[in-house]
Amino acid sequence: MLSVRKRRRIYRLEGRACGQYVRLSLGTRDGDYAVRLKDQVQSAMLEGSDSKLWPELRQFLPRTAFERLAALAGYAEQPAPPAPPTWADLVRSFSAEAEQRISIGKFRATTWARYQQTLKTFSAFLAEQSLQDLALVTRSVVERFKAWRMEQLRESRNARGGKSLPLDAAILHRVFAHAVECEMVERNPVRLEGRPGDDPERGAQPFTGEQLGRLRQAAGQDLLVFLLLRWTGFRGSDAVGLRWEEIDWQAREIHRLTQKRRKRVVVPVHQELLFALEAERDRRLPQPQDCVLLNPATDKHLTRPRLYERMLALGQRAQVPNAHPHRFRDTFAVDLLLKGANAYDVARLLGDTIETVEKHYAPFVRELRERARRFVESGEGLEIREGPRTVLAHRVGDAKRPN
Repeated sequence: MLSVRKRRRIYRLEGRACGQYVRLSLGTRDGDYAVRLKDQVQSAMLEGSDSKLWPELRQFLPRTAFERLAALAGYAEQPAPPAPPTWADLVRSFSAEAEQRISIGKFRATTWARYQQTLKTFSAFLAEQSLQDLALVTRSVVERFKAWRMEQLRESRNARGGKSLPLDAAILHRVFAHAVECEMVERNPVRLEGRPGDDPERGAQPFTGEQLGRLRQAAGQDLLVFLLLRWTGFRGSDAVGLRWEEIDWQAREIHRLTQKRRKRVVVPVHQELLFALEAERDRRLPQPQDCVLLNPATDKHLTRPRLYERMLALGQRAQVPNAHPHRFRDTFAVDLLLKGANAYDVARLLGDTIETVEKHYAPFVRELRERARRFVESGEGLEIREGPRTVLAHRVGDAKRPN
């Protein structure tokens, strides 16, 4: 039997428990409370290790007293069940994987920056919905996010009609695929919204010859930027990242490892661009690792956002709407096709795939469509070339056919 005794001001538990004598402090000065604790301890000792009183006693008994009594009764604390994974856990896990892949060259830092935009936006949506557990992020929740995101894009000045929603969906699909791989969720709740960037109603948007003339006349301080985009077809990221050491002056070529697809391109330098590059080199006397393009307003490295802004401003001066940098890439590709280059040649110069060239550029070249029309409307064809043989075959077939 156990009893409660007071020593000085603190009550303690004394007596035999499971055949052994114990003397343990109860850690209280309240006699009534000490008696209630003693009664609970006696009940737990009688019920053994399966008693449901042990977790409660763990909270009220001093640690030394509880461990001694639990050991006598053979009670072992069960580990607490792991907390259900949350969206924050998934973000941390995916971020670690992304940083690892960036370090081994399998993931671009610029791509990761775009992923982070979507992760931040989805985090804001979940916070509004008071959702954090991944188990609660169902397909219906993701569909609500898409509608919520579309409203945001429509209110934004640079929304482009919500064209970035497929990319947001693709990024979330990839993130939740990581969650499935890590067994955080059983299935991916994100449904894709088509391939990002695909728009069957919109293809290449090359400038016309007249527009190029007006842009050149209005270029002013942006002439080098204009010529580089015009005669290389570089994406904005490759244009602002181009360094002097990537220009082969003897061969009159630019050797560039493209940032987006990591493809090596060798672009012949047009004579007009060559003169502009030589003049800039003689003016600045740059180091090989210096960037070619500078911001004319600050004489510092031209960033991609500033490149976009300056080209739009150039378009406004030349009265050419929407003169964003990628239209120069469209112009370069379509111009090559018009001059007789095939899809393979254009793909090599752009650092792109033949499929992309055929899909985005060739269908929008009027001369190519007219050439296809001439092929279709030609007087020759199977009907004319194989007419007699076809007729003969029918006659032979009729002769062999039984009545």
